[in-house]
Amino acid sequence: MTHVSSEAPASRSTRSARWLGVPLLLGALVALTAGLTARSQLIEPGALPGDYIQLFFSDPLHFKVWFASAAVALAVTQLGTAAWIFGKLPWPRPPWIPVLHRWVGRLTLLCTIPVAYHCIFRLGFQTTDTRVLAHSLFGCAVYGAFAAKITIVRLHRFPRWVLPSAGGLLFAALVGVWYSSALWFFRTIGVEI
Repeated sequence: MTHVSSEAPASRSTRSARWLGVPLLLGALVALTAGLTARSQLIEPGALPGDYIQLFFSDPLHFKVWFASAAVALAVTQLGTAAWIFGKLPWPRPPWIPVLHRWVGRLTLLCTIPVAYHCIFRLGFQTTDTRVLAHSLFGCAVYGAFAAKITIVRLHRFPRWVLPSAGGLLFAALVGVWYSSALWFFRTIGVEI
């Protein structure tokens, strides 16, 4: 007869706080890499960068602001589904909500990639004024926060507050990018496609 322990298996225990260093370090490295890569791509003032994606939009700037706006709209949906997953909404959670949450997250990331391509490889990390500097910093922070959040999801067993905090940080960085670019553009230039 084998002895069955009444203690929970070690695999179910919560990770120590030291483990938070892993996603934080990875996020910082990703953000720094994005910033340094963008800094090395800085175009000369007045030069027109080539190889822009614009699809059916009138110009690359409209392409970027609409894709960034779509990413923020999807991120708001992601925030709602996360609240449902963590039991913060008054309705019972349908079983498909976690799947929806993951797919909306993937679509959000996909919407940011062509925007990041333009910003990193065509415009570079810029510091011409406070808004542009904030936009550059928030842009780097988005991908750092994304890397940290995915690491937290994959490593499991962090304290319960860690994953929502990482998601909130990612959401805040994405809104910061959008506020310092797309919203500014809509207010300054106007809404068109």
